[in-house]
Amino acid sequence: MTEKSAGTRAAADVAERSAGAGAAAEFERLYRANVDAVTAYFARRTTDPQLVADLTADTFVTVITSFESFDPRKGSARAWVFGIARHLYAAHCEAYSQQQHKLRRLAGRRELDQDQVEELLERIDAERAGRGLIAALAMLPEREREVIELVDVAGLRPKDAATALGLTPGTVRMRLMRARARLRRQTAAGSTITSQTRVTGND
Repeated sequence: MTEKSAGTRAAADVAERSAGAGAAAEFERLYRANVDAVTAYFARRTTDPQLVADLTADTFVTVITSFESFDPRKGSARAWVFGIARHLYAAHCEAYSQQQHKLRRLAGRRELDQDQVEELLERIDAERAGRGLIAALAMLPEREREVIELVDVAGLRPKDAATALGLTPGTVRMRLMRARARLRRQTAAGSTITSQTRVTGND
């Protein structure tokens, strides 16, 4: 059994109880269209496959239980899903820092079978470069780092990133421009230092 199929069944059960078969079918479509991107989003933040699985499942449970609140006039479904994922991860980090997450996870942790662990470890390994980029982005101000990750890493359009972050598209475009410029300067500085180090090492 894979994490995808297990997560689909768990979320579909919630869908049937809360909104009936029609909502479950719509959720299934939304889930399949976004689960890989959401899993990757969490895999760039942790190497714990259990945590990746739990946060991904929590995201889509929240999606189906709050399905009626989605307003397509405010942005795409993908942007809405990423907004939920972002808020869940922020909540997890806050709980972790306060040591409250231990009690919560002991109460409802779903153990993964070996196939699920292996699948998620492969995904985590595949996101190694993404985690490296996240580390490089750590030098940026948080508000600039967020737009770079959603647009340049996760592949959202600036308009959808604005929806996920609760900002105006103009604000996101400005932050994206500043962040990219800052990254270019940092990359140029890093290349200069690397070149100087190589010359010194050859002397």
